[in-house]
Parts: sequence; C-alpha cells; structure tokens
Amino acid sequence: MKIQDKITAFSQLQKKIGMLTDDELQDLAARAKQKNGWFSYEGVKNALQGISFMLEKSKLEKWAGDYNLNTDSPKIVGIVMAGNIPLVGFHDLLSVLISEHFAAVKPSSDDEFLTRTVIEWITEIEPRFKKNIEIREKLTGIDAVIATGSDNTARYFEYYFKDIPNIIRKNRTSVAILNGEESDEEFKALGDDIFSYFGLGCRNVSKVFTPKGFDIRTAFPHFENYQDIANHNKYRNNYDYYKSIYLVNKTPHLDTGFLLINSTDELVSPISVLFHQEYDSIEKLKTILDDQKDKIQCIVGKDYIPFGKAQRPELWDYADDVDTLAFLTDLK
Repeated sequence: MKIQDKITAFSQLQKKIGMLTDDELQDLAARAKQKNGWFSYEGVKNALQGISFMLEKSKLEKWAGDYNLNTDSPKIVGIVMAGNIPLVGFHDLLSVLISEHFAAVKPSSDDEFLTRTVIEWITEIEPRFKKNIEIREKLTGIDAVIATGSDNTARYFEYYFKDIPNIIRKNRTSVAILNGEESDEEFKALGDDIFSYFGLGCRNVSKVFTPKGFDIRTAFPHFENYQDIANHNKYRNNYDYYKSIYLVNKTPHLDTGFLLINSTDELVSPISVLFHQEYDSIEKLKTILDDQKDKIQCIVGKDYIPFGKAQRPELWDYADDVDTLAFLTDLK
C-alpha cells in the first residue's frame, strides 16, 4: 500500500472520530469502564480527541516525509500495549502501520475494548490494513517488539525479547516548572496537566517546581474546576488513604479537599498527591532534572511544553525520546 493511501486512511479516521456523537462517546466509555474503572467518559473523550489532534493530514505528511518508509522486507513487529489511560498504545500501532510492517498487537486487558474498536474502525476505512494487523494473546514468531509497562514488567520484557530489536519502556512521569509569573489561564491549564486521566498517564504532571519563596497555594483556586474528581470512587480511595497516612505520620502537607500537596525531593507522586519542590536557580534545577532525566517523560513550563498541552503530544513527540519511526525504518 502506498504511503499516501495510508495517510488518507488515517485522516479519514480523524474525521470518523470527529463525527462521533455524545451518545456514541458515552456508550464507548461505559463499555470501556466495564474492564477498567478508571476509564471515565471525560478520559475516553480526551483520548480520542488526542488521537484526532495527531491525525491531521498535514501532520501525517510532515511526519512521514522525514523518513524513508519504503521497505522490501516488512517485519512482524510485536506491540505490547499499556492500559493505564485509554488508547495509550495507538501511536505505536500507527507507527508500525505507516512504516509498512506487520503489527502483532497484544492489548492490555484494561484497554482491550477500545483498542479493538479503533482497529475495527481503521480496517473498515481501509480494508487492506487487515493484512497488516493481528491481535494476539502471545507474541511469538516476531522480528521486533515495542513493549510498554512498569519497571517490573520491563525487566521481564528485556529478558524475554533480548534477542530481537526492541524498544522497552518503563515507568515515567512529568513535571512542571513555575517561575512565579504565571497567569490565571496558565494555572488553570496546569490543572489539565495534573488531573486529566486522574493523573495516571506518564505525561501527567506529578511534581511542580517553584521558585524559592513562591506560595504554591496561589495556584489552588484555579484547580477548582476539578474538585468533582473527588467523587470518583477509585480516586477518592487514594485521596482518603494518603490523607490518613500523612495525618497519622504527621507529615506536613497542604490539602485542597481533592488534592494533597507534599513538599519532597521525590519525583513520582501517588494518585491524588502532587509533589512540590522549591528551587534556588534555574541552573541548579536543570542539574536536578538532568539527574532524573530517565524518569521524566516531559516538562511543562514557559520554556518547555506549554501549560495544558502535556496530554496533546504531536506525532513526533516520541515516548521516552526514542524515535519509534526511526527504529522501525532501520529494521533489516
């Protein structure tokens, strides 16, 4: 299949997503939630909008145009998908199909319904893709693999797939850098980066760095649009648990009623908790971040990813800064 045909197919997928009615979105979310209680209507809608954001035809053409995607020797590429947020493995699937390889997909049990649904959509739009996609229970007989999981599962992946080309992704998180001059709109947008998908994504901000002496409570009034998050049973359980732990241990913290803020040098906060750390200078902060770069997915701030855009990556914003399409085009 020609690259342009594939680009046309995926741009048509964008149109299909854009034409989904609210009732259809509600139905998709309800069915997805049967397997994963974290998959809310807002989360499923946001994930589909994120895919639609990537699939603009001009973006697909720009992205694909930077690589030599013609291959005389297509490979079977296994894709082990995570299930922490809806359709988190879509970019890997898109990359394998654009690069003319065969996608052997192992969806997460937490996200199997939505993964199967999107695969059905794209194969209905372009039936020729049926020859290039297969959902598998076990990834045997593959030539390469892209696997996403936790630090623990990554050790298993590294051993099991050690003899074939691979991309193995581990746990990561994201941070925000404030300079103390943020506008009301930027604080509100920061709320999107913190609370979308309940904070479960690697691109969710789990820690905020602020200049020494800055009062982090300045941001709190701008997070009020998210206070209903505490009504979600799973999120509330986390909030109540960590609040009780902090109170019993007399751990200093701030409490908005739906988010706990803990000042610490640690990086990865639990759900319902935002870590906070002051910095003396940008130079010292950059050293801190460089020391932890293998755990940081992205940085939000005025000189980095704009506030509110952490969960809107472009096609070329590769997870873990590993160029997936270059990896796929280099397969021999």
